[in-house]
Amino acid sequence: QVQLVESGGGLAQAGGSLRLSCAASGSILRVNVMGWYRQASGKQRELVATTTSGGSTNYADSVKGRFTISRDNAKNTVYLQMDSLKPEDTGVYYCNADGIMSNGLRFKYWGQGTQVTVSS
Repeated sequence: QVQLVESGGGLAQAGGSLRLSCAASGSILRVNVMGWYRQASGKQRELVATTTSGGSTNYADSVKGRFTISRDNAKNTVYLQMDSLKPEDTGVYYCNADGIMSNGLRFKYWGQGTQVTVSS
């Protein structure tokens, strides 16, 4: 069993900041890739940022220079620091983790989602 629990969402003004976190727990041997996705009202879910266990990162063009993804491998936790927020950043943010369970099987799970709302 693997669970991803997200926190840190909320309301921010344009130009403000929020920090999201997502902790993976359960029978985990290792976590390889962790990432963040978001879904705005009436739109499909899109990639925001991902990071590997080795520290490599990639970002959607729309958030480059404003968002920073990081992780604590010891805690199996991924973070998303969101600065210079814009109203178009509004949406439900979901974390994702891809790894190996203690029984040797691969897992890929989603967090429950956390609402981010940016006002103008």
